[in-house]
Amino acid sequence: MFRGAVDSGGVVKAINAKGLAGATQGQIDSLTETAKGFGAKGLAYIKIEGGAWKSPIVKFFSDAEKAALTEKLKIEEGDLILFGADKRDIVWEVLGRLRLIVAEMLKKDGKLEVRDDQWNFLWVVDFPLITFDRETSRYLSTHHPFTAPVAEDVPLLDTDSEKVRGQHYDIVLNGVELGGGSIRIHQPDLQKKVFEQVLKIPPDIAQSRFGYMLQAFRYGAPPHGGIALGFDRLCAILCGSTNIRDVIAFPKTAKAVDLMTNSPSEVEPKQLRNLHIKLDVES
Repeated sequence: MFRGAVDSGGVVKAINAKGLAGATQGQIDSLTETAKGFGAKGLAYIKIEGGAWKSPIVKFFSDAEKAALTEKLKIEEGDLILFGADKRDIVWEVLGRLRLIVAEMLKKDGKLEVRDDQWNFLWVVDFPLITFDRETSRYLSTHHPFTAPVAEDVPLLDTDSEKVRGQHYDIVLNGVELGGGSIRIHQPDLQKKVFEQVLKIPPDIAQSRFGYMLQAFRYGAPPHGGIALGFDRLCAILCGSTNIRDVIAFPKTAKAVDLMTNSPSEVEPKQLRNLHIKLDVES
């Protein structure tokens, strides 16, 4: 299974759910169904119990491979190893989802404590420039089509665009995304290549949608980029709230009404006339 995934252009990755070897078969089945729900064909696992490796796949591992896995994943007694073997984006999404689930399982069992007074910041970088979309069966921009590729990866646009990293980044606090941004392409030829060669946008459509920008770039554009931060999310974390409505100054109701200012409200006929707006009363 692992060899087949790699030979078809996929990857094999694993996470160590430390201390979760006691998971019941029902819990393993639930994790497997979750994996399948995100596109995986199944879920391979190994339990480390009583000094033994327990799993239907253990018989396929040599002693050398076991030793390599033990060193790489820091395997100890009581661990549960979960494998993903498929296309890159499927493996990442499946293992990412499972990681959150097993963390909740460990917290419920009292084997994992997440303190309220610790602040764990993380920069997420080296995203793939493009991601395969299973619904449309084509590659789409992971961030947006104007994201600059990592400089040393630019030659791969002509040979293996899947391996090209994008210059976009997220900042995360305690597992919550606070903001994200990117460095943008400022060279017209590179931007045209990404549109037409990588994203497969027909030249006439690329010209009609973005021709103005490509033309502007030819007059010279400086390297540029930025980041947008979710200040309300940060405030919610600082206040220990799970809902940003608790920290927004003027939150809206489900009907998009601001209860403090009672907006939106009815407008006067004179205001409509000044804006040359006529209401269709019948509709």
